[in-house]
Amino acid sequence: MAITVLIVDDSQFFCRRLVSILSNAADIKVVGIANNGKEAIDKAALLKPDVITLDVEMPVMDGVTALKQIVKVCDAKVLMLSSLTYDNAKITLDALDAGAMDFLLKSYESLSNDSDGLVNKLQDKIRELGGARTLPRTRVASPRKPFPTYKAKISTAVEKYQLVAIGASTGGPVALQKLLMPLPANFPCPITITQHMPGTFTGAFASRLNALCQLQVKEAEDGMPLKPGNVYIAPGGKQMIFEGRSATARLKVRPTDARLQFSPSVDVSFGSASKIFGSNLLALVLTGMGSDGTEGCKLIKANGGKIWVQNEASCVVYGMPMSVSRAGLSERELAIEQFASALMKEV
Repeated sequence: MAITVLIVDDSQFFCRRLVSILSNAADIKVVGIANNGKEAIDKAALLKPDVITLDVEMPVMDGVTALKQIVKVCDAKVLMLSSLTYDNAKITLDALDAGAMDFLLKSYESLSNDSDGLVNKLQDKIRELGGARTLPRTRVASPRKPFPTYKAKISTAVEKYQLVAIGASTGGPVALQKLLMPLPANFPCPITITQHMPGTFTGAFASRLNALCQLQVKEAEDGMPLKPGNVYIAPGGKQMIFEGRSATARLKVRPTDARLQFSPSVDVSFGSASKIFGSNLLALVLTGMGSDGTEGCKLIKANGGKIWVQNEASCVVYGMPMSVSRAGLSERELAIEQFASALMKEV
């Protein structure tokens, strides 16, 4: 059965181009077009599509405002289409928090001549979301609510890990928020995050998490030292690796290689971390499509590190964690809400 799609965009050019792109796929069927947020709500309720592509900026009602109503009238998976600006990055992250499943960058140039493979990316995203699970919507605790104070005790357990490395893709921004918010400011080791996300978005994502968390969250820069209680997000469009000795390791941010599918790549970050931290590394593989991270986890395992994965029930897309589990590499499988308490006990 074909995946049904509702296209929402105020640009007639984008609508026609999206219809053309999606109609070329035998397993995807466009069932409607809406040109503003109000119309999108009405058509979502009427057509009940499997997937909705939703523009961020529209007249009458913007995409995020419309999204908050769309999730009440149908169970469609929403793919936000956003231009590459810092402001739109912040709005898109708000949309993910409000219930959108994923996002894709758009531009007139890329849609006109497919300069960056947008045709395949869009079709693949629709297929991915068409098979994604709908998770129960849970309210994330307000960042203004005081957190319980957690005191890290000096013991052999504290010395066990010198880095927690996290990899994520589709569904990752919301999952990471749930994982990081309960962690205390005195968390005893640094945390790195390799999240599939374009360059302009990772800076906005880091700022968002920093405002929500007790931990210090920042976009990784070349030469940064790793410090306890700090979270470093790999810049989009680049690769984040490590250099030096485990106790004095620094981040290296390098241009990506055209042969690599993802920038940043979980495999690249995990593989590099395994060589520096060995058995003092704990890796977490969260929700995401595909198998990025599995090869890196093989190196982590070979060097004595530990690996935990997110369980299927709490994943938006159970791809990356499933790949690691099926390879026999993970020690624990946890719901996203269980990671913070498990980390505090383990680290």
